[in-house]
Amino acid sequence: MFNLFRKKAAASPYVKQDDPQTYRVRVRTHKHRDEVEIRFTKSAHIGLDDDGRYIFRKPVVSSQHFDRGELLVQFDSNYNVLGVEGDGVDFIPVSEWLETE
Repeated sequence: MFNLFRKKAAASPYVKQDDPQTYRVRVRTHKHRDEVEIRFTKSAHIGLDDDGRYIFRKPVVSSQHFDRGELLVQFDSNYNVLGVEGDGVDFIPVSEWLETE
């Protein structure tokens, strides 16, 4: 009844939700292993793709060596993370970068 007891989808190990509107992702570039943190919001950065899913796509350039890559985070209609993909970057698990904060 009213989905009050519906199970919430498992959170992604690579995407951290800071508050109901804000997400963070950290990636490491392939070439020089530079770490880059990306912060994005629902209202300004997440868009709708042709399949009706929400996506966040961002080119990544490291500040130290100017390594390039691209990341893609896919969401369902309730903004639950469905998956992450990277080209030229590796995603850093949230558990790993929370230890260093």
